Amino acid sequence: MSPCPCGRADYAACCGRYHAGLGAPDAESLMRSRYSAFVLGLPDYLLATWHPSTRPSALDLDPGLRWLGLDIKKSTGAGDAGHATVAFVARSRHGGGPAHRQHELSRFVREDGRWFYLDGDVR
Repeated sequence: MSPCPCGRADYAACCGRYHAGLGAPDAESLMRSRYSAFVLGLPDYLLATWHPSTRPSALDLDPGLRWLGLDIKKSTGAGDAGHATVAFVARSRHGGGPAHRQHELSRFVREDGRWFYLDGDVR
């Protein structure tokens, strides 16, 4: 059993199944799986779960960035809603530098039964 980077359960039973192709059932699960994808260096997954209207053409992940943890503050619009938001704090550290806290309110949209990251406001 390997712990999931998002802070929940075992990776295979949590974000690993989404990374393997299963669609996330709600925006919070997608947010957690995207955080785990940053931790594990999975840019293809990040691009695939990014809405085409806001998705960059490429994504270069910084190999010197170490992710330290995720704290979901609030999630709205779960279930059958077509739009949702997730407020979170992600902690990281670059090299031997000080830890950084990224506060973000992310927006998600569901199309054809799949959730996508749309954009976010970093505070």
